[in-house]
Amino acid sequence: MMRWVLVLVVVVANTVGDVLNTAGMKRHGEVEHFHPRAVGHMVLHLFRNPWVVGGIASLVVSFGATILLLTIANVSFAIPATSASFLLETILAKYYLKEDVQWKRWLGATLVAGGVALLSV
Repeated sequence: MMRWVLVLVVVVANTVGDVLNTAGMKRHGEVEHFHPRAVGHMVLHLFRNPWVVGGIASLVVSFGATILLLTIANVSFAIPATSASFLLETILAKYYLKEDVQWKRWLGATLVAGGVALLSV
């Protein structure tokens, strides 16, 4: 039972982290210069962006839950089970981030979710 709780925590935290980071980076804008001074300025700016900070915090939670999950479950279960976040991220990309998600991505995400369902049998 505990392993499924940790899978849920990983999936939700990872999904929230990825969506928040995407939203934050879209608000930040495209990175145009990669010289050290520009990268340093960008990093400082991103750490003041609440979307990115929230995304990083959520990914830290996901990482911690993954580490805990790996103490009680085999990696052959843990990592495929947490890939259920692909379907959730695709849904949020479409409806929250307003991305154009084509049928191939829907199919791929659905196949991953089907594989996760097979893990529970």
